[in-house]
Amino acid sequence: MNPAIKNPLLFALVGCLILGTGLIQGWNTALLILNMGLISAIMALGVNLQWGFAGLFNIGVMGFVALGGLATVLISMPPVGEAWAAGGLRVILGLIAGAATIAAAIFAQRRFLGRSRTFITLGVLIVGFFTFRAVFDPGVAAVEAVNPAATGYLGGLGLPVLLAWPVGGLLAAGAAWIIGKTALGLRSDYLAIATLGIAEIIIAIMKNEDWLGRGVKNVIGLPRPVPFEVDLQSDPVFVERAISLGLDPVTASTLYTKLAYGVLFAIVLIILLWLAQRALNSPWGRMMRAIRDNEVAAEAMGKDVTARHLQIFILGSAICGIAGAMMTTLDGQLTPGTYQPLRFTFLVWVMVIVGGSGNNFGAVLGGMLIWWLWVMVEPLGLGLMNLIASGLPDGSNLKDTLIDGAAHMRLLTMGLILLLVLRFSPRGLIPER
Repeated sequence: MNPAIKNPLLFALVGCLILGTGLIQGWNTALLILNMGLISAIMALGVNLQWGFAGLFNIGVMGFVALGGLATVLISMPPVGEAWAAGGLRVILGLIAGAATIAAAIFAQRRFLGRSRTFITLGVLIVGFFTFRAVFDPGVAAVEAVNPAATGYLGGLGLPVLLAWPVGGLLAAGAAWIIGKTALGLRSDYLAIATLGIAEIIIAIMKNEDWLGRGVKNVIGLPRPVPFEVDLQSDPVFVERAISLGLDPVTASTLYTKLAYGVLFAIVLIILLWLAQRALNSPWGRMMRAIRDNEVAAEAMGKDVTARHLQIFILGSAICGIAGAMMTTLDGQLTPGTYQPLRFTFLVWVMVIVGGSGNNFGAVLGGMLIWWLWVMVEPLGLGLMNLIASGLPDGSNLKDTLIDGAAHMRLLTMGLILLLVLRFSPRGLIPER
């Protein structure tokens, strides 16, 4: 089929699936799927930049998403004055001491030669480590002791939450620069292992450092860029308008809020997609694909492969960080325990592969389609299992096994779809041109 006809039909199919969900299960469910689908499409777009443009196998996506979520807390939540007074300055000085130790060790490695370099570097690290702990630990203990049931952390800057989205991208980009300088010289399979391990480290830090974002106690009540439902329900103009449309004000307020989120997310997605397309069709994009296809030939043409890999790794990670900040804003809370690097990174990779690696529109399609399936497969599978087992007597082991198996339909379906796409359309639903 002509791509000019097929591609719009595929997006229309996804739109019909979401509309059908709204007609059958309710518009609240459909809009929630739409919003998370838009965020998933942005994540897939970031991974597609790394893999589809440059062939970088990054399976630490959730680490960068988590950093975006952390940025939401650091930017939008108000500062906790008591915590800052108790130990905030010591925490900051401790972090500065730690950074100075690393910088001094790097300087020693570059400045000295021979055995003296080893002994001086080791001495700097030992002295710096104990200095860091002596300053940092008492500050952390003092901060976490301040009303730990409700706060126990430093809080944020109290700025508008929309500023957290680009800051989340910058925070993820900074982490990607540090990781890239270390790991991008590795072979692709070792790079994958390194990025997964680093993502686990990032999430472990977020879970255990309560002074930073309350750890597993979670930060709730994050500010929102759209009105709260309660505020809308107390607005006489909104209530009157909802009643005139034949809607219950409570339902109308929920739909309005979710629709407002969808508009914001769609604007961000369109901007990022436009920028990604401009990059893909530019000389820089053609150079990245040339490096992806043959690094040796690109190096022979004078291209700095490692530097270009670092560029694309930072850009893709920044997009994932933006998506993470958007997702935390939508949830209204930061829950580090829900970031599962291997499971959800696999889901994002399925989106990229099914949609079409190397094609930005394919990544967007894959993100929307796979998220719809991820949400809807379990209830659809439960209905299918109930239908299959309807002729079996109640209490039979086979019937119970079939119904219980519906809980595993998500991963089974993702694997089946991935196999079918790789078999019949190995370049994805919308292949790279």
